[in-house]
Amino acid sequence: MSAVYSSLLARLQRRRLSVRTRRRAVHKGGRRSGRPGQSLEFSDFRAYQPGDDLRLIDWNLYGRTGKHYIKRFLDEQEIHAAVILDVSPSMRLVESKWNRAKEIAAALAYIALIGEDRLSFIPASASTEGKITRKGAVYAKSVYTSILATDNLPTAGTFTENALLEGLKRTQAAIIITDGLENPGEFDKLFRKLASSKVEVKFIQVLAGEERNPTAAGDLRLIDSETGTAVDVSMRESVIKMYQSRLDAHNSSLEQLCKKYGITYLFVTDQDDFHEFIFHMCTAKKVLE
Repeated sequence: MSAVYSSLLARLQRRRLSVRTRRRAVHKGGRRSGRPGQSLEFSDFRAYQPGDDLRLIDWNLYGRTGKHYIKRFLDEQEIHAAVILDVSPSMRLVESKWNRAKEIAAALAYIALIGEDRLSFIPASASTEGKITRKGAVYAKSVYTSILATDNLPTAGTFTENALLEGLKRTQAAIIITDGLENPGEFDKLFRKLASSKVEVKFIQVLAGEERNPTAAGDLRLIDSETGTAVDVSMRESVIKMYQSRLDAHNSSLEQLCKKYGITYLFVTDQDDFHEFIFHMCTAKKVLE
């Protein structure tokens, strides 16, 4: 792994997923829950009660006060996070957009594992190929490189159709990475399912700069990468402006849908600075802390 990647991973290690959910977990993780438990970080004292573990009595405090007090510690809380990546044809059509989406997915998955959270990486496709479930910092680097290498997955069905098939019952947090180029009504179905399961969702829309500001000109035949439908257009300035207006309206409707379900919405293109997005925007939007 290059020095550039090593430097990036070192910065990622100082971040954690920001998750409001605080369920008590059977396994220990690496985040504070604010509840007394059995980690090694001291919280406070309380008076001894019959049945308490005698090993937790602070005998130095007893020597000073003549009373028995128990040491309390902050419980370490495990979060089960899912990183769901859109691998549909429209997502992979522009190589720079596809690579940026994988970079974001890999970085967030790495952060989850470094924080000792449980991770499910889900490339939402027609098969189970490429799915990863791991827990522990020991897997962080290998999972990071595996996600960056994700490619050539079966793509029957749309992103939302495949994402709806995923079982996320034990998941507390889900990060969705997609270009969002489906009817908002389909995302509404997905959001409704996640809301009913009480999953905290972050929605990251990734587009190519060329998709936002087309530079093509002249008479063209455009082919829908999802359906194969073709349409002939003359790329005049008025047509481009109409396209951009409709795209902005579509993106706005996705953002409003996210607000409806209490989902954090982020937008990024392949031309935006990756470090600025991960270390500043994701922190500002409380995806990371």
